[in-house]
Amino acid sequence: MKKRLLHATVAFALAVSAAAAAQEQRLPDIGSSAGTILSPAKQAEYGAMVLAQLRHEGYVLDDPLLDGWLTDVGQRLAGSSDRPQQSFTFFLLRERQINAFATLGGYIAVNAGLILAADREDEMAGVLGHEIAHVTQQHVLRGAEKAQRESLPILLATLGAIVAAQKAGGNSSGDATSAALVTGLGLLQQRQIDYTRDNEAEADRIGIRTLARAGYDPEAMADFFVTMQGVVRMNQGDERAAVPGYLQTHPLTLARISEARERAAKLEPALASSASLPSNNPLLPPNLQISTNTRSRQGQGNTGDFGWARERLRVLSASTPAQAIREYQQMRSKQPLDDARRYGLAFAHQQAGHYAEALQELAPLLKAQPNNLWLQIAMGESEAHTGKSQDADQRFKTLLARMPTHRALALSYARLLAERNTRDAGEKAVAVLRPLLGSSSNDPAFQQAYARANEIAGDPVRAGEAWAEAAYLGGRPEQALVQLNNLKKRDDLDYYARARIDARIAAITPTVLELRRQGIRDEEVSGRLGVRARAFRH
Repeated sequence: MKKRLLHATVAFALAVSAAAAAQEQRLPDIGSSAGTILSPAKQAEYGAMVLAQLRHEGYVLDDPLLDGWLTDVGQRLAGSSDRPQQSFTFFLLRERQINAFATLGGYIAVNAGLILAADREDEMAGVLGHEIAHVTQQHVLRGAEKAQRESLPILLATLGAIVAAQKAGGNSSGDATSAALVTGLGLLQQRQIDYTRDNEAEADRIGIRTLARAGYDPEAMADFFVTMQGVVRMNQGDERAAVPGYLQTHPLTLARISEARERAAKLEPALASSASLPSNNPLLPPNLQISTNTRSRQGQGNTGDFGWARERLRVLSASTPAQAIREYQQMRSKQPLDDARRYGLAFAHQQAGHYAEALQELAPLLKAQPNNLWLQIAMGESEAHTGKSQDADQRFKTLLARMPTHRALALSYARLLAERNTRDAGEKAVAVLRPLLGSSSNDPAFQQAYARANEIAGDPVRAGEAWAEAAYLGGRPEQALVQLNNLKKRDDLDYYARARIDARIAAITPTVLELRRQGIRDEEVSGRLGVRARAFRH
């Protein structure tokens, strides 16, 4: 990680100096309105590139269950925002520093630490609503276009600022590499991530309204601000953790908390008064009463999965499964664990390879909550690893019969089948994953599972295409091109496979060229090519 960050710092410094003149020549004058340079398609392209590079740097936490939960919450809020037509992508970062940010194209990241600090889903939703408002009100776009106008490579400016913000208060903020990165990109961090007081106030106001529209408690944003204050007080003796990353980029004051409470208080009577109004839809009867506030303030907007998601995230963001187990043991020494934390402990044992211990924790939980999917998947995985493969197969088949397109369920079972490493198991895994094909083109976890399933099922062409796609989505576009070009040399390609491969090569090549122009090269690919060149010369 240190080596990659050091290369990112050097590449950024070189790219800024080398690209300044070229950027100035090829960029038109922005004028005063956002969106005159960066089209929605270009914004989405840059957002996807940032996500891919963050994956490459090891920051992104890809987990099907957690991704599904976060996307459910995020899309519910996005659909209740002022621009429901805006596309959003929500993803998790494994850092335990409290932070969240929005970048171009509606890409919104949430640190594990922010969710672990929240007491309930409404509070986390309040932060998402705030970040969604930064996108819908074009605060992110204006900052990005300003950076582009000032001759800064936009991808590296955004990515560099994000990495700097992550490392400024993260677990490894004391090392020299991180310090150099933060120092070199300090100005960019302020330009790209920090917002003006007016922008922050607007994002708070609109975020609270979005929160209420989606059925969440509108006071949750203020509640989370109070939680953040408590974190700051607890960490006053630790300089690195004294100010969480979220407060570095979203300054918190008593006035801001008070304003958030006042806005929420004013919003609730308005929502109540509009809860049942006559319809003005000409296609409906004129006296028909339509409820516009179908959820009360008592958390009816919640998915009901916050506790399970938070504990799963606690385990996956720990440095090791053993550390996560120790955390739960410390909690248990103070008070009995609730059901969600017992699930977390079972999952930690599972991650550590202690499947028998996991079964002991899961069995009574599942007996009490037989329809809980988080528990069902964990039980099936533990059964499969304790010699109860038939029980696991029956469990997953029953669940998939009801939910054949459930991403987390299908991926979990496909991975278990792939571990058996037989052609029959591979064919079954391919069949399990096939219903997800139409919706999973941008899903690296799916592409990896699909690649492995086809590999052991005896279809090297489909496997090769999926491995290349997984490399591309994981921030390795050069590696993807190498894999596709090698695949193209096969003699057994039919017309359709060759056409698919040619199309992907044509689509990925511009991304590789853009990254090269900005100083980002795949060291592994370059190293292999260098070795081959030297061998050829000799």
